[in-house]
Amino acid sequence: MPRRFVLAASTAVATVALIVGCGAMSPSGGKPMGFFITSTNPGKGGDLGGLAGADRFCQSLATSAGAGNRTWRAYLSNAAMDGQTAVNARDRIGTGPWTNAKGIVVATSVADLHSANAKLGKDTSLTEKGDTVSGFGDAVNRHDILTGSRPDGTLAVPEPGKDTTCGNWTRSEGGSAMVGHHDRKGTNPDPVANASWNASHGTRGCSVEQLKMSGSAGLMYCFATN
Repeated sequence: MPRRFVLAASTAVATVALIVGCGAMSPSGGKPMGFFITSTNPGKGGDLGGLAGADRFCQSLATSAGAGNRTWRAYLSNAAMDGQTAVNARDRIGTGPWTNAKGIVVATSVADLHSANAKLGKDTSLTEKGDTVSGFGDAVNRHDILTGSRPDGTLAVPEPGKDTTCGNWTRSEGGSAMVGHHDRKGTNPDPVANASWNASHGTRGCSVEQLKMSGSAGLMYCFATN
């Protein structure tokens, strides 16, 4: 075989290997993406198919962005109801560190994520595509991100007869869900809650339209556990 042909073939193989190897890397070419906000809702508002369905959605979006080789979980809490045990969002997402689609580390650990040191905000809490999510002050406000959680990442325990998780993420009508402000801005009278990325207030309901009324598109946070 001519030496020139061998070299050309070797170069082609190396190029393909490089492309494949970079598939799970962030667009910036830095550390692998380990955190994002979903660019869309599955289509049923607060009905995400439970935690399992939400996790599958995170995994599918990560795969579409070239990061499907990691295990992804939705940052959502579950209430103790209908035979299900309570689940805390903070216990589902691994140990960190987590990097966004632009290669920026947003938190180094679970403790760091739930501290004032976390680097979450409109400019850093990006979608799996690396896009910014519109927020307070924009033409379309989508800053309310579903979590069902308190500031420390544990379940936002509902009052009797109330709801903080859209029926453990199975309701697409009525109910309510605790949401956080990804841009840490809004009109909540409580300045602390207003600036919380994971625990700002409850929604007016769980349908697509009811979520929209309170500045939500039914988006959620996804984290890589490994």
